[in-house]
Amino acid sequence: MNGISPRRIGALALRYLYLLRSSRIRIIELAYWPTVQMILWGFITRYLAGHSDVLNQATGLLLSGVLLWDILFRSQLGLSVVFFEELHARNLAQLLISPLQPIELIIALMAISLVRTVLGVGIAVLLAIPFYGFNLFSLGLPLAGFFLNLLLMGWAIGLLVSALVLRYGMGAESIAWAAIFALAPLCGIYYPIATLPGWLQPLAWALPASYVFEGMRAVLLDHAFRLDDLLHALLLNAGYLGLGIGVFLATVHTARERGSLLQSGE
Repeated sequence: MNGISPRRIGALALRYLYLLRSSRIRIIELAYWPTVQMILWGFITRYLAGHSDVLNQATGLLLSGVLLWDILFRSQLGLSVVFFEELHARNLAQLLISPLQPIELIIALMAISLVRTVLGVGIAVLLAIPFYGFNLFSLGLPLAGFFLNLLLMGWAIGLLVSALVLRYGMGAESIAWAAIFALAPLCGIYYPIATLPGWLQPLAWALPASYVFEGMRAVLLDHAFRLDDLLHALLLNAGYLGLGIGVFLATVHTARERGSLLQSGE
């Protein structure tokens, strides 16, 4: 048995370096996640440092933010990841040559996303009660509106991401993870939108989730339910979900015409 060879190790490491250098997406991803985390926690620190009175309720605010954010995150992944499984299995072409209509596929993906979201987030919500003495259901009736809006936004993003992967191949799969986290600093999960720089605030207000998290803080800090925020989020979600469905259906139609469904797993 040969001993450990630094030459072989170096050759293999050099191969991996060449692979990294040849892919701009991989290089961008190296800096992407630390940058998003830095921006997110930077705004959290700025908000808490300027509002010492909020620290007394920090546990409830942070846990509410985490759990509500997970609804958005899980609903998006619950749709897109299930769709990716069909691509990996090269099963999409078989599905779409059956009587199954693309809109039926979308509805089925939304249904399984709902189930996965309720199961995943529901367990975390229940565990937060004995672990931290925090009950998300203390938000009351507004919680239903928050859940619905985050679910709809997650579906819209999931459909757009799925359409991109269907169009450009599995090499774009990482977008499913990157897209949702790119929006996290803009949604005001742990801090008000006013904490953001002025030039970013209009972009934040274009996201339905921003109204949900502002509404969450209004319930926890001011004991007020902002119905206007909820309705504004619903209107935005109607537009984004319609866009997501339209883009997905158009992409499926184009893939059918180009005959690329059989290569969709590549």
